[in-house]
Amino acid sequence: MAQQLFSQQGVDAWRSARHGGSRGCRFDRLQAYQAMRNVRSEAGVTEYFDETSDQFRCAGVSVIRRVVDPQGLVVPRFSNTPGLAYMIQGKGYAGLSFPGCPATHQQQFQPFDQTQSSQGQNFRDEHQKIHQLRQGDVTALPAGVAHWFYNSGDTPVVIIYVYDVNNNANQLEPRHKEFLLAGNSQSQSERHMFMFEQSTVQHSGKNVFNGFNAELLSESLGISREAARRLQSQNDQRGEIIRVKRGLQLLKPSSSQQQQQEQEQGQYQQVQYRGQGQYNGLEENMCSVKARANIDNPNRADYYNPRAGRITHLNSQKLQILNLVQMSATRVNLYQNALISPFWNMNAHSVDYMIQGSARVQVVNNQGRTVFDGVLHQGQLLIIPQNYVVIKKAEHNGCQYISFKTSPNAMVSQVAGKNSVLRALPIDVIANTYRVSRDEAHRLKNNRGDEIGAFAPRFSQSQTSQQSYQFIAEAEEALSLSGM
Repeated sequence: MAQQLFSQQGVDAWRSARHGGSRGCRFDRLQAYQAMRNVRSEAGVTEYFDETSDQFRCAGVSVIRRVVDPQGLVVPRFSNTPGLAYMIQGKGYAGLSFPGCPATHQQQFQPFDQTQSSQGQNFRDEHQKIHQLRQGDVTALPAGVAHWFYNSGDTPVVIIYVYDVNNNANQLEPRHKEFLLAGNSQSQSERHMFMFEQSTVQHSGKNVFNGFNAELLSESLGISREAARRLQSQNDQRGEIIRVKRGLQLLKPSSSQQQQQEQEQGQYQQVQYRGQGQYNGLEENMCSVKARANIDNPNRADYYNPRAGRITHLNSQKLQILNLVQMSATRVNLYQNALISPFWNMNAHSVDYMIQGSARVQVVNNQGRTVFDGVLHQGQLLIIPQNYVVIKKAEHNGCQYISFKTSPNAMVSQVAGKNSVLRALPIDVIANTYRVSRDEAHRLKNNRGDEIGAFAPRFSQSQTSQQSYQFIAEAEEALSLSGM
């Protein structure tokens, strides 16, 4: 894992560690999807998208949306597929348990009887690093790595998970499977309601301890037989999101200490990365790797147009663990009637989830046929196949969406604007190709030549005034997040 994550040569940007598309897959007609099935737990709801549809199957992705109530705990689990989790709203804590890594968070106390410990001290608790999450955070979830989440706020947390089923890390069947280490994924009544749905079977069942003999389990873990039965959760009807009535007591540094620690770790990793690989790649890098990054902060935008919006990319150059997960993400905020330059994803499929607002979207295949022409609303997602050309225009209320991509360094080829295909062509090539005059070819090449990614709409006077207010609000948001 460490070699793949911190290889000096890096991952080839043109390839990703995933299986190729199936010969029987066709994207002749795309559609927008909403969550088709809700499963209620004690302290939240899990919403499943239809992963059995051709588009999910061909793109090799699986999508889950969770709403976690205050003091709700998503029980520990691991899966056969890597994925990314994006926090749409709320705040909380998450833990990832990397195998072979030490428990770096330790709570000490001095015992009354010094003879009880040869070192004169003992530990009340110790565990691996806990990640403090907030709205806009993207968290990487490597395949086979156990993880959990806790809502520490006063409002519900909403998280969307996108998993790469076709990733080479998955050597089981091409479906996302969750292996629970506690609880049950559905109550008995809900299981009877959905037992006729084949897709539900993949997400239903008890935790992994339930399959072991209680006596053998108690002996292997050094616990009583009664405690072993509790691990099996045989009579536990709380589901996979449970409520912690008195709140979760966690051993964690303060926010300022955590930020300072992350900065020091980042500097250390950069030094090690430049040091010709003189490290073992586990404790120095894998165990201290940064597993999350925030892509909502306007100050971190890669492209910003005060009349159109902003675009923020998150790839393995910014978050190295994405080399292991083999995925990346792009966060887009478009103002009223703004557009995204026509583009295609060069080396990845894309799963676009509408966080807020709505946008008109058109997608065209290699035969020049429109395979999608519609409006993507809040809570809907659209799968955009590799190399299909896309145009997006925000509606009157603007839009915010996130794109999950099946490559750690997803690349986009834009049709218009700076660094685009049309800008790179000679004027005579454009004029002869499209049978237009040189003047028209010049306008076609340069009319959007000062914009990248997000294009400003053609405003009327009233719309220009409204856009000015939106620009002021965006500037105030950036100042507040920067602490000024």
